[in-house]
Amino acid sequence: MAISNWSSVTEFIIMGFPNLEDFHILLFVLLLLIYLFAVFGNVVIFTVIRSDARLHTPMYFFISILSFLEIWYTASTIPKMLSNLLSERKSISFTGCLLQTYFSHSLGATECYLLTAMAYDRYLAICNSLRYSSIMTPKMCSQIAAGCWICGFMCPIIEVILVSKLPFCGPNQIENIFCDFPPLLSLACTDTSTNVLVDFIVNAFIILVTFLFIMVSYIKIIRAILKLRTADGRKKAFSTCATHLTVVLLFFGSIIFMYVRLKQSYSLNYDRAFAVIYVVLTPLINPIIYSLRNKEILYAIKRKIGCKGVINSSAQP
Repeated sequence: MAISNWSSVTEFIIMGFPNLEDFHILLFVLLLLIYLFAVFGNVVIFTVIRSDARLHTPMYFFISILSFLEIWYTASTIPKMLSNLLSERKSISFTGCLLQTYFSHSLGATECYLLTAMAYDRYLAICNSLRYSSIMTPKMCSQIAAGCWICGFMCPIIEVILVSKLPFCGPNQIENIFCDFPPLLSLACTDTSTNVLVDFIVNAFIILVTFLFIMVSYIKIIRAILKLRTADGRKKAFSTCATHLTVVLLFFGSIIFMYVRLKQSYSLNYDRAFAVIYVVLTPLINPIIYSLRNKEILYAIKRKIGCKGVINSSAQP
């Protein structure tokens, strides 16, 4: 094939859900409601934590940062998915596809690091409680959060650069619900074994190392909790950690099966199913878990609603 034809693809077609074409309007409404609820829920959690002095602790600081992250994480993929459900030509430019891939992966990597930081915070609070306040100072929390964002946005750079140098000569149909590395590699007009290996190494380092660190932290946390003398102390400690652990297992469970592999793809339906879990369902479930299972956040929300009610009633003649 002539080299001049290698870069002929200037845009991609995102196939989305081809087997559900008759239900695209229903899917649009459902996805739009999920997106609005996820954004609204995470905005509420972020705003309540940042405005309530009672919640200005390291644990709630990281929860607020996670909620802020989820807002942008959903914005990197779902708006384009909504647009494609109503559009006959589900196209995205080559540059736009690379940007969507970069931001979805960088925000996903940031979430991995942030969930690890939250596990470390819980470990210090339970296993090293005497030194906890001196270690997890506001400055330290801000530095850890900044480190999570910086590392997260640096991780996918090499993958994006390698993909941008690949020749694409057709076909240009991405068999997924958004742009991602595996479907892009399957469309390249050359051997992509190097790209697959680099993706595996990067994803394994980000996902498996952070997940292992979290699991080790929680093994030590559970051991410390079981040593507590009072049942109320054990119940409170387990309740605090169960929320975070639920989010961890849901998020990491989907991305491990999706990205830590030495194959470009297992099956199209397989990839779409796990993509929906970690891109759509996880950001939706996070505010539900943190608001329903966390009494302090629930009380803070009720206080804000109560204050507004008092202000509104006092303003009436």
